[in-house]
Amino acid sequence: MITVKKIILAKDIEQNLSKEQSFLSRADIRTFLAASNEQALDLHRSEKADLIVAKIDSPEMNGEELCSLIRKDKDLCNVSIIIVCSDSTLHHQRCLKCQANAYITKPVNNAVLLQEMYHLLHIAQRKSCRIPVSIKIDGTSRKMPFTAHMDNISASGMLFQTSAQLSEGDTIICSFSLPDSEQVTATAEIVRMLEKERKDSANRYGVKFIELDPDFIAAIETFMGKSCKGS
Repeated sequence: MITVKKIILAKDIEQNLSKEQSFLSRADIRTFLAASNEQALDLHRSEKADLIVAKIDSPEMNGEELCSLIRKDKDLCNVSIIIVCSDSTLHHQRCLKCQANAYITKPVNNAVLLQEMYHLLHIAQRKSCRIPVSIKIDGTSRKMPFTAHMDNISASGMLFQTSAQLSEGDTIICSFSLPDSEQVTATAEIVRMLEKERKDSANRYGVKFIELDPDFIAAIETFMGKSCKGS
């Protein structure tokens, strides 16, 4: 039986983390979005979260009050809390007094925040199977066709390079054929743009799959299963 870990995230922080390929997309992780610290508290009361990522300042309730109310309540206190604050002496002092498990300063380094979240959740490590490939992609973005070459693929997304100019948040339709598989078509979202290795290099994008067709799911799971076993 899968043990689901519940995370309450400040909405704007989640928007940045959603661009990363991380453990947050795992089946044993469930996230809840909070527009304010007050909403985070209400969510925790109903869901009994394992981790809360909140901000030091929020309308109606600051980070100190949020932590105080949680730590004083025997039904709510068994939760890890990360507070996000500005990089100032005053905010550092406030965070140290508010009984949070950790604090992260802005601008938030997503890798650091994810590492801290992972540590506080005590999640069992799982091997990530990202398969290097060289596959041609026929894509469409904003009704304009483009071609690309896939560098690697995982169950949640892929990395490809193309001469086309795409932007974070763009939705694309991509078609390609995996080894020993018929052509598959998937809808995906551009979630990150990678820095070019050279000025004349192709543009490189990380994408996550969305609205997956059952046939696509079957094809990619079969391919990933064979490749991971052979790696």
